[in-house]
Parts: sequence; structure tokens; C-alpha cells
Amino acid sequence: MKIFAIYKNYSGYKGTPSTAFLMKDPAVYLKPDSALLKDHKPFFIPDNLGEIRFCAELVVRISRLGKSISQRFAHRYYDAITVGVNLIATDLQKKLREESLPWEEATSFDGSAVLGDWIGREKFRDVQSVHFSLKVNAMTVQESLSSDMLCTIDKLISLISTNFTLKTGDILYTGCPVELMPVHINDQITGFLEDRKVLEFNFK
Repeated sequence: MKIFAIYKNYSGYKGTPSTAFLMKDPAVYLKPDSALLKDHKPFFIPDNLGEIRFCAELVVRISRLGKSISQRFAHRYYDAITVGVNLIATDLQKKLREESLPWEEATSFDGSAVLGDWIGREKFRDVQSVHFSLKVNAMTVQESLSSDMLCTIDKLISLISTNFTLKTGDILYTGCPVELMPVHINDQITGFLEDRKVLEFNFK
């Protein structure tokens, strides 16, 4: 199982390159399966990574084996969506950037891909116009629309499958729509797809 993540795929994200650039060549990075945190388990904040920040993302579940998938057929290759939380160790990421080193230590550590409960894509009229949101301690801190993506889900699947074989059970985090928020111990996080609560966990 592979976890794909997309870097800067929303127009509202500060510093996002031009739409034309992203549509041609979106930035993709991978997380190991040990990064996955599900079943509403808490995230235990590491004490060796510096500041950690997060945001909610729309997440897609791959349901078929595929390689070099045409965009017009990409909708056949995923069957469910949910809300996930992508965690990044921003202090470490900055240090690695300055030294021109890979970012995996900052983006792919254990528990850095929190996953909500899957909802079948057939429950939504159009997955490219889904509202998703995030609350911290019952206060709404993020409201986003999948229609604001620069690369649609189908486009992402097509592009990723050019270089990676997609397999059943692979997961795609489609990009962070907002500026990352700081992690605080004992915060309770809840995520929603439309009015469905699909994600709930605590920072410990």
C-alpha cells in the first residue's frame, strides 16, 4: 500500500505556483504505510521533530490496479473519499530545504497521515464539488471545497499513474487548501465531509 500526497494543489495556499505549472507537473511525494493513523487513534506528538503543523485534505481510495491511466477513465479507479489530516514537521522541513536535502523526515514520519472513515463516492453527486471542514475543540478552523483544486482528482490519478503503478488500497491525499495550523497537545480534531463526521482524534 502506497500513500501519495500532493504539494500545493489549491489556489488559496500561500506561495502556490501558477495553475499552468501545477496542471502540467504537480509535486507528488510519498509516505510509508507506517505514516497511516486511522480508527480515531490519538496522535502522540514527537519531542524530537520541532514544530508540527497540519491541515485537512480530501483523501481518495484507489480501488483498481492501473498504470498510465487516461484522465477520462480515471474515475473508474477510486471508490471512496474521506477527510484526512496531513502533518508536517515544519522546522525540520525548513532545515532540510536550506540544505537541499529530501524532505521525508519532515513529511513522512509515523502517524503523519491521519485518515477518516471512508464514504463511497456514489454518495456524492460530484466528488469535484464536495465541501469538507475541520474543527479544533468544536471550533471550525477550516472550510474547503474540492472544486478549488488546481488539478482535479481524475487529473492527479492520471498523472501519478504515469510513473507509479496504482494498486487497490493505495491512498491519495489531494493537497492542503489552507495554511498549516500548529499542533497543540490535548486538542480534539474532528473532520467532516459535507455534514458527515468522518474523522475524530486527539493530539496527545
